[in-house]
Amino acid sequence: MMPLSPEESELAGALERAIDGNELSLVYQPKLRLQTGRVEGVEALARWIRCGEAVGPARFIPLAERSGTIDKLTFWVLKTALRQWVSWKEQGVPVGIAINVSAVTLRNLDFPDLLLRLCHLEGVPPDQITVELTEGATQHVIRLLDTLTRFRIKGMNVALDDFGTGYSSLLQLRQLPFTELKIDQQFVHDIATSEESRLIVRSVIDLAHALGLTAVAEGVEDAETLRLLARFGCDQAQGFFVARAMPPVDLVPWILDTAGKWQEVCGGEARLAS
Repeated sequence: MMPLSPEESELAGALERAIDGNELSLVYQPKLRLQTGRVEGVEALARWIRCGEAVGPARFIPLAERSGTIDKLTFWVLKTALRQWVSWKEQGVPVGIAINVSAVTLRNLDFPDLLLRLCHLEGVPPDQITVELTEGATQHVIRLLDTLTRFRIKGMNVALDDFGTGYSSLLQLRQLPFTELKIDQQFVHDIATSEESRLIVRSVIDLAHALGLTAVAEGVEDAETLRLLARFGCDQAQGFFVARAMPPVDLVPWILDTAGKWQEVCGGEARLAS
């Protein structure tokens, strides 16, 4: 691994101080259950505002991995997300939370035990947590197998994100104990206009179901795409058409205000698929 440049070292130090000072935040993107039109989960996404400007996750997460602060960042995300779940439950709207975890952190065989202890400490049922990892993070299959299996033994879910963007997808699905497959948005966003994309997405949904996995579509940006996904039997969907990632205080009002809308938009197509 290449050493950090002076600019990167300065930013890495600022990130560590931001974590210690609780200066980061989490936003949550809803995941819609297409068969019912109900929101039953969210994906937690870290945000960092530094000196009035947003530093994107695509920049600060790889930096955290290279600088050795990724475990500290992950621990902060976990604690914050679990406490938010408790708050939503107290408001009568408990929803499952998906958390992105770096492959660097997953190399630690004790990480599933740490997450389980945090769940017990905060009073969150383990089955309300989904650990997401990108397809690129799963290339070292043997190294990750024990860790991911321990998540499953402890009752947590494991999702493969960005499916279709890597060269070894089918091997990963066969060897690793996933519960959920997330179809990358590059295949989803044009299914309303592209027969090839419709064929790919429908095939991936069928593959996921044949393997006993939940199929989740990312990048849904219009009503027609949502209806097609429901017709294809896709289980869940997320994207700007459903909702952008939002601060935690906004989620419960949003769910209550939009529940009927989603049942109307995708309910009929879902019934056709059932």
